[in-house]
Amino acid sequence: MNVQEICAQLKNSGHRKVKLAITDIDGILCGKIISLDKFLSVVEGGMGMCNVVFGWDSSDKSYDNVEITGWHTGYPDMNATIDIHTQRKIPWEQDMPFFLADFSKNNREDLTVCPRTLLKKISQQAVDMGYSPIFAQEFEWFNFEITPSDIRENGLQHAKHLTPGMFGYSILRSSLKSSYFNDLFDLLTRFDIPVEGLHTETGPGIYEAAITYSDILTAADRAVLFKTGVKEIAYRHGIMATFMAKWSQELPGNGGHVHQSLWDAQNSKNLFFDDKDPRKMSALMRHYVAGQLHCLPHILPMYAPTINSYKRLVEGAWAPTTLTWAVDNRTTALRILSGSSKSTRLETRVIGSDVNPYLAMAACLASGLYGVKNKLELSTAETVGNGYKDFKNGTLPTNLNEATQQMKSSELARELFSDGFVNHFCSTREWEWREFNSQVTDWEKNRYFEII
Repeated sequence: MNVQEICAQLKNSGHRKVKLAITDIDGILCGKIISLDKFLSVVEGGMGMCNVVFGWDSSDKSYDNVEITGWHTGYPDMNATIDIHTQRKIPWEQDMPFFLADFSKNNREDLTVCPRTLLKKISQQAVDMGYSPIFAQEFEWFNFEITPSDIRENGLQHAKHLTPGMFGYSILRSSLKSSYFNDLFDLLTRFDIPVEGLHTETGPGIYEAAITYSDILTAADRAVLFKTGVKEIAYRHGIMATFMAKWSQELPGNGGHVHQSLWDAQNSKNLFFDDKDPRKMSALMRHYVAGQLHCLPHILPMYAPTINSYKRLVEGAWAPTTLTWAVDNRTTALRILSGSSKSTRLETRVIGSDVNPYLAMAACLASGLYGVKNKLELSTAETVGNGYKDFKNGTLPTNLNEATQQMKSSELARELFSDGFVNHFCSTREWEWREFNSQVTDWEKNRYFEII
């Protein structure tokens, strides 16, 4: 539908308010509810949004090291453009109309630090090359019987897992809180986030969901809205959901793997598939995989953006630690899934559930296209067996600071995403590292209080 048709539909819907949202650098939805009259007045010209949404961290603490905004700018409004193609209804809020916005403009003055805008820019590069990027993301997350007030009053140490024990793919455990389990599937689907599969994972109270594949921008929109949607539905059941990459040292982490393929412009042919190749991989796919393998250490913070991300990337915990690839091997960073013209794709397994989907998908596509443009070859053999012991291509950076410094100094990262984005994003990650190092943790107190 066009703008006029959407406005007419909303006028006749009986709704008097609309929810609008943008996504910040951490992948957190920020927005507001406005009146229908206000929406009708801004749907074409855009709406003002305080640029502090790109000037503070996930705890609303202002960065002191970024240029785009801060006390030095006075935190003015920026103009956000509403994307009418993201229209949907929120089924757990009386079908309230909802739209996403970003900071893309037609006059080439796009805001380079806006994650959704960055993804649109990278996606257009693929289109200009004649490719249609088809993506999907899957998420694992923990669920607890606790409320935000409980956490503020008593802390997290007494948080009760939704279900007990290690019970992956359990039909029994999924029936224990079946009203929540089924609401997730049904309400998210009604929210235009079609869930392909939902099951328990190995760990107490952990679920995994796969979202149906689509064009890359739709896939990222769905992934961002999935995380917030799950949290909102959980609230209504007295549950809190966390997408932390690593909740507990003793338990597996939460993955946010991205599946991807390139199709022709008409979406009629999967260009990653070659029936004559022993692995069913086309030359294009090999270049794409080689590009990701080459670029991965240069852009790792876009896949692993938090302090906690790197607690997940440890040996033997279902998350990769080495620069490796293989066909259907869950110990490698890049897993090739091939076999048919419809399903052949790459799964990037480095990515955790704490990721900003726009940035993760932009990183996947940009690095894959880099391999295609430069005709990079998979110069090393695929991993056979345990990828944790395959060091021929090296290992991943082991903490956020190491990864950020590598990205900040990388000419390749700047070539892929621009100086403006790399400078801002890396500054926010440096801030995150500084904030972490300024804290005295329970681990330190328990270890040193009596003995030192």
